[in-house]
Amino acid sequence: MAVPARRVSKARRDSRRSSVWKMQQVELVACPQCGELKRPHRLCVECGYYNGRKVVSTEK
Repeated sequence: MAVPARRVSKARRDSRRSSVWKMQQVELVACPQCGELKRPHRLCVECGYYNGRKVVSTEK
């Protein structure tokens, strides 16, 4: 069974893990009804449409 020859320092361990925890940038798509940018597969907060149907009534 393989055993590490030396202990890995905290700095080396943390620098290796640093790229794992980065948050990804939120992707935005244009709403087909109003053209506002929104997150995919979510209700448009501007017009209240989701998947081509009016889900929430919005006051203007």
